[in-house]
Amino acid sequence: MTILIRDVRLIDPEAGTEARGNLLVRDGLIAAVGPGVALPEGAAVIEGGGKCLAPGIVDLGVKVGEPGERHKESFRSAGLAAAAGGITTMVTRPDTADPIDSPEQLEFVARRGAEASPVRIAPMATLTRRREGREMVEIGFLKDAGAVAFTDGDRVVQSTKVFSRCMTYARSLGALVIAHPQDPGLSEGAAATSGKFASLRGLPSVSPMAERMALDRDLALVEMTGARYHADQITTARALPRLERAKAKGLDVTAGVSIHHLTLNALDVGDYRTFFKLKPPLRDEDDRLAVVEAVAGGLIDVICSMHTPQDEESKRLPFEEAASGAVGLETLLPAAMRLYHAGQLSLPQLFRAMSTNPARRLGLPGGRLAAGAPADLVLFDPDAPLVLDRFTLRSKSKNTPFDGARLQGRVLRTWVGGTEVYARG
Repeated sequence: MTILIRDVRLIDPEAGTEARGNLLVRDGLIAAVGPGVALPEGAAVIEGGGKCLAPGIVDLGVKVGEPGERHKESFRSAGLAAAAGGITTMVTRPDTADPIDSPEQLEFVARRGAEASPVRIAPMATLTRRREGREMVEIGFLKDAGAVAFTDGDRVVQSTKVFSRCMTYARSLGALVIAHPQDPGLSEGAAATSGKFASLRGLPSVSPMAERMALDRDLALVEMTGARYHADQITTARALPRLERAKAKGLDVTAGVSIHHLTLNALDVGDYRTFFKLKPPLRDEDDRLAVVEAVAGGLIDVICSMHTPQDEESKRLPFEEAASGAVGLETLLPAAMRLYHAGQLSLPQLFRAMSTNPARRLGLPGGRLAAGAPADLVLFDPDAPLVLDRFTLRSKSKNTPFDGARLQGRVLRTWVGGTEVYARG
């Protein structure tokens, strides 16, 4: 089918531009884009009404409960939530109840995702068996089976020797290693970032230095092995100079941050609402602003939802005992619009970090608004107001810190390979 999406604000994160124009889709690919694109004979027309059209979001780090915790999130529910949030590719984490550490499990995930999800699935595999940090997985076989990256999630590989061997082997295969830079000894049992606020609330806390210490170790190993490395979440100002120096040295290093750490801070934990308990914990406002600036400047490459579904029972506990994590597939874009409306990030900068950079880092074809790219697209209204009600979310779990929040930004339509997978009613 040939489709012309007419009269839209074209958000091009590669060029860093925003311009009024049209976009032509033919056979699942973008055929032409720009102000002069005309209507071919027989093409279907979709009126954009001056709203924004951008590459579909590539969400790096989505947890789906299959296998083992399907009651928290299934591929079907996650895919529907992603489509409604403008996400066209979910890069799924391997930290399931039964960790994804073999080609057979990876093939199950890929097959289930293809069957049940309306959006694309790009699965990651663990770096060590059972995420125990003792024995390396079969990186080569898993890469051949379709693993786009290797990570033990928020479970840090404590043995420097094991981690260096994993990096050395990954380097020989060109595989991407994703790590969670938090010193495990300092972080154990922490529920908040250390400081006056955590002390007044009586919460067990961790110093922001734990992030920098772990990042220092990881970057030293990257320098030693030459591995491709991505830090899943950089959330403190203290870690940024280390990251900047590593990039200046030419190391193959990128970094990401969750939308929650970009738009919330430690004070939001004030009334002990466990939906605000994340890993790493929310940071001080100075850290948040520094990280937003790092995204704007390109030092931090990726913005993700870090979607982590938890059931009601695991959140209805005292703050320090409650499970960490928040859902974010449907709230990623409207939360990101907070940064746009505050004048901190432009729309091309946001989609560079949410679409182009993660796709490029993982070697995926999406994330671009250019001829020949897959027609993975999101049409959205950045100004549409909403008050979020968590019970309207399509995710099975409802643990969002934005419940009741006033937001701006609504997804109107989402296409994957030129096929519409979501249309707002």
